[in-house]
Amino acid sequence: MSAFVDTSALLALLDGDEERHTEVVAVWGELLAVREALVTTNYVIVETFAVAQHRLGLAAAEALHSVYVPLLEVAWIEEAMHRAAALALLAARRRRVSLVDHVSFALMRERGLSRAFSLDPHFAEQGFALLPAPAAPSSVAEGR
Repeated sequence: MSAFVDTSALLALLDGDEERHTEVVAVWGELLAVREALVTTNYVIVETFAVAQHRLGLAAAEALHSVYVPLLEVAWIEEAMHRAAALALLAARRRRVSLVDHVSFALMRERGLSRAFSLDPHFAEQGFALLPAPAAPSSVAEGR
């Protein structure tokens, strides 16, 4: 079986202060233990490098490059998928769902991937299962 690997999960692996870091590390270990095929895109890698370097520093970018990327199957996005994802983004008219997200959704559909190693709820909105499962809403959020 295969799972898509998203920026949000990679950043949570790299950032020990991230709220769900321990949970994400545990799921990552499980995926590796069962030799899960871990697929991502070059767009996710670029986005993760940029955010990790900016928020966490060069050591995090180096860890991404030397520890995590070698374990991933990186799909290089071609022009047709880029254009289709850009059109989907513009048609959706949702500011917080990025081009990288739309490319990820397109690749997942093309490859028949149903699970995303991600903390981003947009994947669930698109019908994909999240690994780890979404966090339960806090009592504060439920009261709103």
